[in-house]
Amino acid sequence: MKNSRPVIIQFSQVAFSYGSEPVLENVNFHVHQGEFIALVGPNGAGKSTILKLLLGLEQPGKGTIQVLGQNPQESRSRIGYVPQHAEYDKSFPISVYEVIRMGCLHPSRRRWNQVDELAVRRAMEQVEIQDLARRPYSALSGGQRRRVLVARALAAEPDILVLDEPTANMDAESEERLFKTLGRLKGNTTILIVTHDTEFVSALTDRVLCIGERTGSEKRAHRLVQHKAAPAEHAPPELFGG
Repeated sequence: MKNSRPVIIQFSQVAFSYGSEPVLENVNFHVHQGEFIALVGPNGAGKSTILKLLLGLEQPGKGTIQVLGQNPQESRSRIGYVPQHAEYDKSFPISVYEVIRMGCLHPSRRRWNQVDELAVRRAMEQVEIQDLARRPYSALSGGQRRRVLVARALAAEPDILVLDEPTANMDAESEERLFKTLGRLKGNTTILIVTHDTEFVSALTDRVLCIGERTGSEKRAHRLVQHKAAPAEHAPPELFGG
C-alpha cells in the first residue's frame, strides 16, 4: 500500500568520502512521516556516516539531503538523537531528572518554564523511569542510562527520533520497556533506529534500509537498498528498490 503521508527525510544521489576513501555512493531513500525505519549493515558499511549526514554533522560530496523540508543543519533541533555511547564524568553530581531536562535546552529557546517541566515529566512517563528521577545518573545500570537518554531525546518533543544501537548494554527488562515505548510512539513520531538486533524491532519495523558493498571500483563505496518489513517472523524481506 502506498504511503500517503508526507516525505520528511529525502536522500537523493548522495555520495560521501573521507578524503580519498569513498564511503557512500548513489544513496537514495526517503522516509515518510510516522514511519518506523531500521537501518542495518555490517560494521564499517556507512551507517554512522548516514546519521552524521542526517544530523548535518557532515556534508555530502554529491547529491542532496532534505530533512523536514530543510537542509539538515536547519532541522537538527527537531531531531531527538540517542547515541550509542554517551561519555560522562562519573564524579559529576547530576540526577536523572537533570539529564532529561537537558533535552529541553536549545540556544534559540526561551527560558525554562512550566511547558518544559511538563515535557520532562511526560518523557519520563513514556520511558517509565519516574521512580529514577532523583537518583544519581552515575548510579544507574547501562540499560537504565540508555532509557534516560531516550527520555532526554523525547523531552525535546522531536519530529524525528534517531536511536543508534539502543539495545547495547541493555538488560532484558530495559529492552522490553523500550520496545513498549517505541510501540506507543510509532505512527506519531518518525523513528529511525540503527541496529544489529533486528529481532528487537521486527514487529515494529515498516521498512529496512540495508547498507551493502559495491565492487565496481577498486576503492569500494557502499550503497543502500530498501526492503519491506517481513510480514511473518521467518518470512524474507521483499526487495523493492535500490
